[in-house]
Amino acid sequence: MNEHAIREVVIVGGGTAGWMTAAALSRFLNTGYTRVTLVESEEIGTVGVGEATIPPLLTFNRMLGIDENEFLRETQATYKLGIEFVDWGGLGESYFHPFGFFGKDLQGIHFHQLYLREAMRRPMPNIAAWSMNAVAAGARRFARPRADARSVVRELLYAFHFDAGLYAAFLRRYAERNDVRRIEGKIVDTTLRASDGYVESITLADGQTIAGDLFIDCSGFRGLLIEEALETGYENWQHWLPCDRAVAVPCSYPGDPDPFTRATARPAGWQWRIPLQHRMGNGHIYSSKFMDDAEAERILLANLEGAPLADPRKIAFTTGRRKQSWNRNVVALGLSSGFIEPLESTSIHFIQSGIAKLIALFPDKRFNPVERDEYNRQMRDLYEDTRDFIVLHYKATNRSDTPFWNQCRTMEVPDSLQRKIDLFRAKGRLFRDGLELFATTSWVAVALGQNIVPEHYEPAVDALDEEKVAIALEQMRQEYQQVCAQLPPHGEFVRHSVGLAAAATAPPVPPPGAADMPTFSFESESPFGAPVSPV
Repeated sequence: MNEHAIREVVIVGGGTAGWMTAAALSRFLNTGYTRVTLVESEEIGTVGVGEATIPPLLTFNRMLGIDENEFLRETQATYKLGIEFVDWGGLGESYFHPFGFFGKDLQGIHFHQLYLREAMRRPMPNIAAWSMNAVAAGARRFARPRADARSVVRELLYAFHFDAGLYAAFLRRYAERNDVRRIEGKIVDTTLRASDGYVESITLADGQTIAGDLFIDCSGFRGLLIEEALETGYENWQHWLPCDRAVAVPCSYPGDPDPFTRATARPAGWQWRIPLQHRMGNGHIYSSKFMDDAEAERILLANLEGAPLADPRKIAFTTGRRKQSWNRNVVALGLSSGFIEPLESTSIHFIQSGIAKLIALFPDKRFNPVERDEYNRQMRDLYEDTRDFIVLHYKATNRSDTPFWNQCRTMEVPDSLQRKIDLFRAKGRLFRDGLELFATTSWVAVALGQNIVPEHYEPAVDALDEEKVAIALEQMRQEYQQVCAQLPPHGEFVRHSVGLAAAATAPPVPPPGAADMPTFSFESESPFGAPVSPV
């Protein structure tokens, strides 16, 4: 330790963001001299409606040493292989956005380019027939593949649906076991240092003052430190993403849970459906410009698959991001950093990514501006690239049946997105640098699923023999079907895994289905690493 080392880290706010941060810092900053304190008030509720995730969360849990079966039991989790989109490209249409890959590239040429040529030659099944995730999801089957699996089951990549409140409680227990100090109290004042405007301390309603070197703002939309104290500013993206309200309600669901999220387009927004072990999570995201709260609630309740388990909960939000995620000695994580509606389940990933970048660029008391600037650049790029992908879902539609969808269809989009659309529409080209959250498969799934059909394909495809490519594609498609037939039903696999967690001291029992699939392992080069797979 040197004289400039951070000694006191103060996390303002609990919930998913606060306890993910506390758990990670307790694991990776276990230096013997850095103390982590989390301040939260039970009087202040958390939003906690986002219950679907993407594959990088597996890396986060793994780096904390969390047993997956225990995680499933403690958070009432199920598995997620992707998202089904209903009525987005047009009424009556649907498509599946899978995690993982479409088929196999041949001689350096992307699979979707091979598919495009074949689709111009003859009638073809939907491209989802060449995704292990999409085929398994359609059959409601699942198993965890081993890293050394030899069949295409190794392409089965997954995330989770879980109860966000239970996950926060699970991580709280983890963090407190690692000596994170929790203080119950409502913050009523923030003291800034006169010399440089850095946050010096916070004051609670009972008069207690808590000083710190580094403050993590997990206070939600309010942005207690990053905005109210430091006046960082907010970049509003509602002109591209017009939804600004949500109403959420859980309901009963007696059947087995599906291994995918469903997003159904509604007249002025969309509805989510997230199956957990013990209930179904439901919500309606909408634009208050085109629909009032009462109508939004009516539509949600009319489309539930079981009895409501609570009163509907309303949330107002403004899509966008803070102009700086790290300002002076305050780092904002979670909703205090920004918000993009949970259409592609990115909210928890923003927290995870922000934590990983903070650890990689962890400061000392001198707060070198180059570290702060790099953090802000990386978070800006992540938010903007994700923004473009979400905007694509609204822009790429043929719907003109309501004023909302007509506006989305005809709106101007960011130049960065328009370039991607134009390149794809011409010859199906996508250029991803490998650092973005959503890789080629994701863009292909949404673009083709919502009727952006390329006019042609890359000329390099014509260097490959047509008949050999056709045979290879059919062999791939059949292999996905054959492997899927060996997988156990998703609900059966979840119950088996939860049972293993409940009987952890009993001799291990292999999961149902093929012996090829009992565990999953990951390789990672840094805390939480890069995403373990294309999303």
